[in-house]
Amino acid sequence: MAKGRRVVVTGLGTISPVGNSISESWLNIKLGVSGAELITKFNTENYATKFGATVKKFDEIDCLDKKERRRTDLFIQFALAACNEAIEDSQIMDANINMERIGVSVSSGIGGLETIEENAIILKEKGPKKISPFFVPGSIINMASGNIAIKYGFRGPNLSMVSACSSGGHSIGLSARSIAYGDADVMISGGAEAAMSPLGMAGFNAAKALSTRNDCPQEASRPWDKGRDGFVLGEGAGVLVLEELESAIKRSAKIYAEVIGFGMSDDAFHITAPAEDGRGAKLAMTNALKDSEVNMSDIDHINAHGTSTPLGDIIESQAIRDIFKDKADDILVSSTKSMTGHLLGAAGAVESIYSILAIQDGIVPPTINLIEPDNEARLNLVANKAQEHNLKTVMNNTFGFGGTNVSLIFKKI
Repeated sequence: MAKGRRVVVTGLGTISPVGNSISESWLNIKLGVSGAELITKFNTENYATKFGATVKKFDEIDCLDKKERRRTDLFIQFALAACNEAIEDSQIMDANINMERIGVSVSSGIGGLETIEENAIILKEKGPKKISPFFVPGSIINMASGNIAIKYGFRGPNLSMVSACSSGGHSIGLSARSIAYGDADVMISGGAEAAMSPLGMAGFNAAKALSTRNDCPQEASRPWDKGRDGFVLGEGAGVLVLEELESAIKRSAKIYAEVIGFGMSDDAFHITAPAEDGRGAKLAMTNALKDSEVNMSDIDHINAHGTSTPLGDIIESQAIRDIFKDKADDILVSSTKSMTGHLLGAAGAVESIYSILAIQDGIVPPTINLIEPDNEARLNLVANKAQEHNLKTVMNNTFGFGGTNVSLIFKKI
């Protein structure tokens, strides 16, 4: 980053619609496997959309005890499970790091919606005395970070961002700056979301945001394809261990990549629709490039926001073209949401993980279901099959309701 100490990634963990570990999830991303399927956890008979990108077999995850599952919303459980993998991967618990210098920032766009919904029904049907004392602490957004800190004893900065679908991206960027500015030496950072409840699905359907391709869910998320008709709701979590470079070197940690750029902005235009001129997206990317101090020509790959909405995909593609101009032809662009669906507040974290693994393995993930590209998507799109490429610098975009935008840049080290 432009100022302060250098920040690197030393641990990764995920729970996603395409796998409940980094290895499983990344393998399926490279293979172009969709995580979308018909919803079975509640009756979708009266819903326009009857499917989503769901986490599978989460009840088989053994890192959570019965008390954690009983007292917390599913989004917190996703966060704890992803965090467990990231911490084990980083081996920071074996290092002699002052717990006061380890912080947590795991965010969510919506938080414990399912728990709120369940308790609202209990209140209506059985009265206030039947509400669980764990209702509030088990559903509010900052308890993803709070539970992680309590479980591991991390006493550094502890906070959770709420910026809709940019939440995970904001957490990573601001966590990196916390380390760069000296507030912490390690930050456990990312996002978690579990909004696939009856109320959540009904709300997004009412906003006409979701695909209604019920006959073939795995083909529904199709960024930049002419047949796209809305995003596919996803769920899960992504957690990264960010660490000050010298700390990581001192303990001989595995280093995945360096966080070199972070840019933020807002469209100041509409509560749900992006600004038609892409001004917010362009400003976020411009700010990230300035922060990184790299040239536009250094960006090898962009993991785009690419939600599969008719308007959003084209505005983002034009914003990329406007910023990078002719250099955009050399940048490989893809959207892993074509496989995971849109994880809302967890999207920025999960997609940052895929961006980092793309650098590690030299593989650009595909955008599946891109059969007939929109003529207005004038980008070098990686369609349907992953491509091998020597990647050094990768950008990840995440945008959200309210016009909020984040761009992150990661670099091989």
